[in-house]
Amino acid sequence: MAEPPLLILASQSPARRRMLEAAGLSLVAEAASVDESEMKHALAAEGVSAQDAAVILAEVKAQRVAARYGGDALVLGADQMLEVEGRWLDKPETLDGAREQLRQLRGRQHRLWSAAVLFRSGARICHHVAHADLWMRPFTDEFLEDYLARADDGVWQSVGAYHLEGAGAQLFTKTSGDYFTILGLPLLQVLQALRDQGVLRR
Repeated sequence: MAEPPLLILASQSPARRRMLEAAGLSLVAEAASVDESEMKHALAAEGVSAQDAAVILAEVKAQRVAARYGGDALVLGADQMLEVEGRWLDKPETLDGAREQLRQLRGRQHRLWSAAVLFRSGARICHHVAHADLWMRPFTDEFLEDYLARADDGVWQSVGAYHLEGAGAQLFTKTSGDYFTILGLPLLQVLQALRDQGVLRR
C-alpha cells in the first residue's frame, strides 16, 4: 500500500480546504460516504443537541475515510450545524431552498456549531467543537433577490446560504465568536492538535 498523505480531509468543502491550505498545510480531500440528512434526522429524533450532532457527524466522516487507509494516516473530519430558535437548518441545495432559508433567518439570531475530529492509525485521537452567534439584519425582499442573483452556486452548498467571507457579509449586523468557526472549522484548535501530533512545528 502506498504511503498515506500527510493529512486527509474527510470533506469536499472548498472553504475548509482553503482554510487549511492558506494556513500552510499540504493535504488531499476525500469525501466520506455519509447520508448526512438521514443521520441528522435520526439524531434530532433522539433529542441530540446541535453541538453533539456536529461532533458525531464529523467523527463518522473521519472514521469512514480512515478505514480506507492503513499505517499512520491522519484524517480530519469536520461538520457544521446551524441552529435557529431550537430548529436545525440543512444545506439548501437549490436557489429556492436558499431563498426560504434566508427568509427564516432574516431579522433573527442563529448559532453555528463547528466540529473537528482527528483520527490517526484508524483511531480517534481528539476532537474540538466551537460555536459562533450571528445576527442577520431585517433586509428587504429586493435586497434578497439581488443577493441571490449575484450569489455563486457554492452558496447552495453552505448551511444558511451565505459565505461570510464574500457578499454574505452584507446579510449581518453583528457576529460573535471565532471567524474560522463561522467558516466551518475550529481552525486554531485543529492547528494545535496537528502540532501535538508532530505534523506542524512547535
